Amino acid sequence: GHAHAALIAKIGNWKMTEPQSLAAMIVVQPGAVVSRTLIKKPTGTVTLFAFDQDQGLSEHTAPFDALVQGIEGTCAITVGTTTHHVKPGEVLLLPANVPHALQATSAFKMLLTMIRA
Repeated sequence: GHAHAALIAKIGNWKMTEPQSLAAMIVVQPGAVVSRTLIKKPTGTVTLFAFDQDQGLSEHTAPFDALVQGIEGTCAITVGTTTHHVKPGEVLLLPANVPHALQATSAFKMLLTMIRA
């Protein structure tokens, strides 16, 4: 009913109008890659990711620029032919149409901002 819809809306927004700990908003799952969308608009998305150690995303390309922001742990991110090691507090641009791949070197959390326009 109506109360249930209101509850879903509250959970969906995670009280994003109040300060939140990014690290606390997502939990690393054993042997898995977990994602949680914070903002989804036609112009772009903001998504939290949590990778267990040695988990990752195989090489792929995207038609849009994406900015990785490390939150916890470390990740090897290959952009084209260069591998970077992203640590907490660091950012790395994944340029549109350039192949990239990710592999967590420890349990890793990141915020990914994709701009579509």
